Formats: sequence, C-alpha cells, structure tokens
Amino acid sequence: MSRISSLKKALNKIYFGDNIVSISELRYLPRWIILFIDIVIILISIFISYEIVLGLGVSPLNTISFAQKYLLILCVNVLFMYIFKTFSGIIRHSTFFDLFKLLLASFFTVVSLELLNLLNAAVFSFKLIRTPVLLVYFSVSFTFLFMFRLLVKEFFNIVKEFRRSSLKKRILILGIDEQAVAIGSVILDNSHLPYQVVGFITERQDSKKVRLLGKPIYSKQKVENNTKEDLGYEGVLIIKEMMSRQEMNDWVSLFLSKDIKIFKAPTVQKLRESDLSSSIKNLQIEDLLNRRPIVIENNKIKTHHQGKTVLITGGAGSIGSEIVRQVAQFNPKLIVVLDQAETPLYEIELEVRKNFPYIEFKFVLLDVRNLLRLECLFKEYKFSVVYHAAAYKHVPLVEDNPQEAVMTNISGSKNLACLSSKYSVERFVMVSTDKAVNPTNVMGATKRAAELFVQSMQNVEGNVTKFITTRFGNVLGSNGSVIPLFRKQIEGGGPVTITHPEIVRYFMTIPEACELVLEAGAMGKGGEVFVFDMGEPVKILDLAKRMIKLSGFEPNVDIKIIFTGLRSGEKLYEELLTDGAKSLATHHEKIMISEDPTVAYDSIRVLVEQLLEAAGKSNKMEVVKILKQIVPEYVSNNSIYEVLD
Repeated sequence: MSRISSLKKALNKIYFGDNIVSISELRYLPRWIILFIDIVIILISIFISYEIVLGLGVSPLNTISFAQKYLLILCVNVLFMYIFKTFSGIIRHSTFFDLFKLLLASFFTVVSLELLNLLNAAVFSFKLIRTPVLLVYFSVSFTFLFMFRLLVKEFFNIVKEFRRSSLKKRILILGIDEQAVAIGSVILDNSHLPYQVVGFITERQDSKKVRLLGKPIYSKQKVENNTKEDLGYEGVLIIKEMMSRQEMNDWVSLFLSKDIKIFKAPTVQKLRESDLSSSIKNLQIEDLLNRRPIVIENNKIKTHHQGKTVLITGGAGSIGSEIVRQVAQFNPKLIVVLDQAETPLYEIELEVRKNFPYIEFKFVLLDVRNLLRLECLFKEYKFSVVYHAAAYKHVPLVEDNPQEAVMTNISGSKNLACLSSKYSVERFVMVSTDKAVNPTNVMGATKRAAELFVQSMQNVEGNVTKFITTRFGNVLGSNGSVIPLFRKQIEGGGPVTITHPEIVRYFMTIPEACELVLEAGAMGKGGEVFVFDMGEPVKILDLAKRMIKLSGFEPNVDIKIIFTGLRSGEKLYEELLTDGAKSLATHHEKIMISEDPTVAYDSIRVLVEQLLEAAGKSNKMEVVKILKQIVPEYVSNNSIYEVLD
C-alpha cells in the first residue's frame, strides 16, 4: 500500500503541482506494475520472434490462431514468473540471483511449451508452435527482460550519482606529484565522499594540455586571473606535509583572496579507507602556524623515564596533560598526576587509562600550596622526575588577585622545589613563560620569582637534584589562549575582539612545546633556564583576519573586528631573554640556554618569606612591592601598581 500511495503522490504532483518528481519520491513500483511491464515485453518478444522466423523462411503452423498462440505462450511464461517470483524484487537492486530466476522462468517456459507440443502431436498428430519459434522466443524474451532490469538499475545509478555529485563540493587538488595524484584517485574511487575532484593546480606552466586521472591541470596564473566561478570549483584540497611553511602561506593567501574554501588531507601513508571521510578537514589557523616536526632524542629521554616514578603537577591542564601523554610513551613505573581541578583531572584519567592501559597511574586531587600533603606524596612514591606545570597564568585575573598568584606560582613552586631537594629527586623541571622576561604584570613577575627560587636551589649545600627551567611563549589551543577565543567569537557571528592593532605574540603547538620540555629536562645539568626557538612572531590582527577568512567570512564585512585596548599588565611584544642576558646554543637547534642573573638562595628565601607573609594578609600593594624587590626589572604597565615604580 505504501508503494501505491508513493506512486499516487508522484502522479498528483505531476497533475496538480510543478510537474517535477524526485526519483527518491517514487520509491519502489508495486509488483503488479512490474508484472504488467513484463507482460508487455513478452508480447513484444513473441511478435519479434515470429518476425525473425518468418524472415528466415520458416512458415508458421496454422493449427491454431495467432491470438491463441500469443495467449498460450503468455500464460505459460507468466505462470513460471509467478512460480519463481521474478517480479517481486526491487529492480534497481537486482542481483545475479534475480537474473538467474529470470533465466529459469524463461527456460521452463520454453521446455513446457515444447513438451506440450510433443504431447499434442502424440494425441492429435499436430504441433501447436514450431520449435524454432520457441528457441528464438527464449533468446529474445530473456534478453529483453534482462535488458529492462539492467536499464532500470543503471538509470537509478546514474540518477543517484548525479544527485550525489550535485551535492558534492567541487574541489581542486593542489599539486601534481604522486601524493596529490594518489589522494585524487582515492577520492574519485570513493563515491560516498562529499567531494568531487574537478582538476589539479600547480605552479608549473608546462602542464596545461596534460590531464591527470582524466581531469585538467590549472596553472597558478590561471587561478590568479580567474574567479572560482569561472573555473567551476568551490574549494582546494592541500596536503600540508608536502609543503614548506612559506609555500603553504603563499598558496593560502591566494586562495583566501579568491574566497576559496581550503581543505587539508593527510599523506596517503596516513590515510586509511575506513576513516577517509573524517581525514579530510577544513584548514585551521593552527596548520598555518605549525612548523616542521621536532626531532628529539627519544633514547636519551627514555633513559630518564623508563622504570621511573614521575610526578606531573598541573597534569589536567593543557601543557601538563600533554606531558602526561608523552611521558607515558617511555614506559615509566608510575605516573602521579596532580591537579586541583576536579573535572579536568577526571577527564585526563579516563583518557590515559584507555590509551595507556599498561602504565600505572595515580591521580591526586591536591593544591601545590599544601606542603604537608605534598610531602606525604614524596615520602610514599620517591619520585625520580618532577615536572612542575601547575600555575595561575591568566594575566588580567592574576593582576587583580596577586595574593593568589603568589601563593600558587611562588609558594607552590617553592614547596615542590624544596621537597625535590629533600627527597633527592633526580630532575626537577619547571614550566615557565616568556611573560617572566622583563615582566609588566603580576603573572609574569611571579613566574620570574619562581624561576629565581628554583635556580637558587641548585647551589644549596647537599643538594643532588638537577633544577631545570623551561621558558616558552603562547601555545596553540591551550586553555584561555587567543585562538579558541577567536574561533568562539567567529562561530557566534562576531565581533572578534583584539586589545591592540599592533600586538604580536609567539606561538607554538602544545605537543611541540612539551617535546622541548622533555628534551630540555633530559639535557639539563642543573641551574639552567632553557628558552625555545618560537619562530617568527605573529601579528594578532593578521591572525584574526585569516581565521575569519578560513571560516568563509569577510573581515569587517561579515565579522567585525574591534579593538578593546591593552588589558591591565599586558604588553605589545613578548620577549624570551631578559635585558642583558646572553643565550648559549645547545646541541638542539630549537633550544638555547639563557644566562639570566641569579640570586643566592639565602637572599631570595628571606624575600619570599616576606612576600608570603604579605600575601597572607591580603595587602595587594605590599605584595606587589616586595615582588618588585625580588624582580627588579618588573615595571608595571597599564596597571594600578605603576605607582610603585
């Protein structure tokens, strides 16, 4: 009944509507219509069979009329069609088994008619139908019935492919090398992907008349001189691993200027048929800021972790959690993950227990300010390595709450450093920030003070722990970083807010930063401040414009950009070295040692105790005043604490 109603609906649409009927609306024809079409084909086949026989000079028998012959053949054939249910299947989904049933019905029809001939000849001494007619009919009827089903099946396949192609994104593939051709071939062979390859694009000028996979090759110049509508495509697929950062930026700038959507695909080696559709994604701003993969000395790092007990503070944060993942790859005896944030700690627990079932983990909900509880951990687990990533880092919040920053960033670091020395931890690696260099805000100053205290521990009498500090800039995708904020603002329709049109920042990916932390921790001999090569600084305004364009919008047309003014304590340019500090090269090209001024342990211990006492009394000005004594280069900017300078 549903098929009849679908047919009625389609017919009503033709009669009363716009005369347009979608193939998908017609759905499946009722069985009686299929049988009716088969009967028409049978009648035509009988007529053609007689015409062929007559053409061969064989005269038909006049024992019964043509009408009776037609009726006899038709009835017998329909009987066997009913027996084998040749009309009950869905034609567009016909299989070999359906065709085999059709063959059986035609075969038994002819055999039965011939037996009937023989029986009639034995009883009445004459045949009803000549045998040549039956043989020709068998061939003609089966061929026509088969062709009908084949044509319907192919018709629906063509319509289906046409409809699918009309919904697909028409894309060019950047490049004509083996990787580009292989990716193009995979897309063309997979009809379920929402992409249709319409050509390739290259910088070469000698490929205009050549075709790849049957598709044209466009030169870069042709793309520059035409719109995407002229060339008939909507987007471009790039394989970013096959290009240098400069090459990719040049191409992306061209595509964005043409309002062309940019997609990225992995190399064929990383591509698996099972997750092909999820492997092709929109290009993100992170892809343009990424640099070449870092080569680290895994064997040396493995030696410092394999079979060891490792403590990672701030282990639920963006940096700390990545350190957890990377350390887990080196088969430590135990990883203790410490954080005060309950939900993020639970989430990282679920993740790493699933991904590293063979590693033993301990998840501790604890604040690094709590010295007594921390000491219980050091006594129980006897750590070999400590990675200290716990800190308050949001500049405006910390500027308004300097007491809390002092207690966490300085007191917490002091607690961990002293316990590491007391319990003979092999290596203590502190994660710092470029905001600690010539700080203009409380956050940077507290991190610099923590650096100074940790460095001073190296020369304490009887100390055997190697205290190492690592310093780097912004990391892509970290909690509170600018890129997730911009992405959220763009998704919300804008505006995108920037503090100042000239503000610039260094960027590094989270995995890259953590790989360098592990490398620096392994190479450190104690007392060093390692700074990382952050590449070229990025202008935040340019970053915002590119993110808006990558999202398919036009800056200041679809998505507004507004400037809100520098926040309290914020500066335009970040630095990696303090004034007058020199940098020394290491064996790793991306890691340098900053020769910053140091402070004796006894001197900084007294100042830190005074600072913690002031923080306990909630006197902001007194806290920042002492902080400026510990970090003389700390000069407040756009802040209430400027009066102290």
